[in-house]
Amino acid sequence: MKIVALLLSLTLLVITHELGHLGFAKLFHTRVRRFYLFFNWGFSIMKAKKFDNQWHFLFFNSETPDDWYIQDPDKPKEQWELKEPDNTLWGIGWLPLGGYCDIAGMIDETKGADQLESEPQPWEYRSKKAWQRLCIISGGVLVNFISALLIYTCIFAHWGKDELPLRNAELGYDYHQILLDEGIQNGDIIWSIDGEEQNDLTKAQQKIILDKPKTLVVKRHQWVAPVADSSVMAEVQLQPQLVELFDTIHLSSDLSGRIVAENPKQLMSLRMPFVVKEFIAGSAAKTAGMKEGDRVVSINGEECQTYADISATLMENKGKEVLVGYIRDGQYSQSSIKLPGDGKIGVMLKTPIEVFNVEHTEYNFFQAVPAGIKYGCEQMASYVSSLKLVFTKEGAKSLGGFGTLGSLFPQTWDWLSFWTITAFLAIILAFMNVIPIPGLDGGHILFTLWEIVTRRKPSDKFLEVAQTIGMFLLFALLILANGNDLMRWLRGMFFK
Repeated sequence: MKIVALLLSLTLLVITHELGHLGFAKLFHTRVRRFYLFFNWGFSIMKAKKFDNQWHFLFFNSETPDDWYIQDPDKPKEQWELKEPDNTLWGIGWLPLGGYCDIAGMIDETKGADQLESEPQPWEYRSKKAWQRLCIISGGVLVNFISALLIYTCIFAHWGKDELPLRNAELGYDYHQILLDEGIQNGDIIWSIDGEEQNDLTKAQQKIILDKPKTLVVKRHQWVAPVADSSVMAEVQLQPQLVELFDTIHLSSDLSGRIVAENPKQLMSLRMPFVVKEFIAGSAAKTAGMKEGDRVVSINGEECQTYADISATLMENKGKEVLVGYIRDGQYSQSSIKLPGDGKIGVMLKTPIEVFNVEHTEYNFFQAVPAGIKYGCEQMASYVSSLKLVFTKEGAKSLGGFGTLGSLFPQTWDWLSFWTITAFLAIILAFMNVIPIPGLDGGHILFTLWEIVTRRKPSDKFLEVAQTIGMFLLFALLILANGNDLMRWLRGMFFK
């Protein structure tokens, strides 16, 4: 399901990006010869073009037939023009690494300077005014960013916004070993970082990674034994008490570097209680007398508060009879349950939204628009600020390719997750494409801005060389990112 979600998301992102280029090209009467979803090196899954007053289609095709061209015996076939050149050829390639919009008169990954006509033609990209070319080449980035804002707007309008304040996590959080090594304990709640109070999980994690904080304060529940008074009779046993403590933790200076180097999927995760929502057929818990809403707090008399601890303890006792303690309507009860071979008691659990004090905000469409724009801009700012970590030795090792992108999606299909991740990927695509590297839109934008400022247009030969160098750099980066994914997978398989 992760692969399906990733391919669908990439399809939407590529189509919207290339449509941005195509839209501005058509606006300024520039021919777009081909529009492709995915690359078609040597082979196309589908081609479609309108000429002779009807649509023509080709499927699983490697070479366009001669009757699609305006045949010129004085030129090689590679230089023949497709019939009705003002109509775009639409296609689907086989390699899902992107797509392209073949704009006439533009030096890009589809053609070099030697493939252009000797004289610029009025329908060509290179014949347009600099500001028009700037609009055409910026169209993809612009549409990607607008798409992200639109998706966030629709998410808020349809689902609203659910936020669990950091301090509303009753059982605290489980932490990655990196933070445990710093002195944080599972169950702690981060209260402040460098004196700044925290109540947003995402922002707290970003601050730990990006701002290189020196101290953080955690709220901790801890059993404390009372000090015996001399007047207390020796035979009276004083019971430990659960109290709330605040502990200041001094963080090591290399914490951010370690996080980037190890690249954990999660620095901290919510500790979930084991609260019964409903029973499945043949449930051992239902047979033993448990009811919906019961909250498991102990197994065989030993305190177990979190889903992770309870499920692990049940698995250790699979096939055995255990005494399960739970809270019902504020009262503690116990039931003896005979566990099946899989160690499960046959229940579905309540979600965080159903258990914790989650803040839900409803939006109508007109309220969702500014909320979506604000959230999208915050996501862009957060992503840009995180890029400074890439330009370190640890950051280069943490780069990821398609495997990393696929891991963002959940195992089971969820529309909210799909659209949220797709919107974030649209923001990434928009920013990455504006980086001034030849081969990316940002390279073309840079050269066009240079022309506007200096009134000197770079030569076609210069643009071709720059394009070649840029494509080499991009392929090297692609190999590095996906190579990192491969190495992480191999380490996970053979060096657990």
